[in-house]
Amino acid sequence: MHYCSSTDKDVDDALIDIKAPGVETWKFQSDFSNIDNVDSFFEKIKSSIGTVDFLINNASVFTPSKLTTLSVRELNNTLAINSIAPFRLSQHVAKQKREGSIINILDSRVKLYDMNYAAYQLSKNMLHNMTEMMAVEFAPHIRVNGIAPGIILPPDGKDESHIQKVIQRNLFNRSGKLSDITDTVLFLLSNTFITGEVLFIDGGQNLKGEPNE
Repeated sequence: MHYCSSTDKDVDDALIDIKAPGVETWKFQSDFSNIDNVDSFFEKIKSSIGTVDFLINNASVFTPSKLTTLSVRELNNTLAINSIAPFRLSQHVAKQKREGSIINILDSRVKLYDMNYAAYQLSKNMLHNMTEMMAVEFAPHIRVNGIAPGIILPPDGKDESHIQKVIQRNLFNRSGKLSDITDTVLFLLSNTFITGEVLFIDGGQNLKGEPNE
């Protein structure tokens, strides 16, 4: 499990949540805003536990920004974490020349233009495009797919009341569950004949053309 600035307690609690009989867990800290850390992070994993068969690119920063005021520094930081780090980690997995699977966690926004989260929008669009390109380039050894969630959890700084304000943006008028995402991850990891696909787990929100926020 990767983490950046979470407390030891939060990370340990998360490991307890995912712990299952016969399954070992590890934690590795790294700040992906510095791309040099990504390479050393992967090498640390390989030296500790061996080859990487499955990679789930979930690290992300999500902060408001508009194109009219977005600084190059903020854009670079968002792209580094949300797009470049997943790309670099995926390269390392592909270079192992072993059968494996990569899943990129995207956002239902990739079909839209959320002008209030410009840097985030651009970063997820880039990762969306890379998902299909990597599926072609890394075949036949590596399968690459994406998951684009909709309204699942409230953003940082907001509570469940926020969810109630935006659920009408999907076709079911309710939020999804974390299990909707984890079940999809397990499905994509187990199905060996799917690659280059992006599954929208958003209750049809992308069909209505409304962003999550």
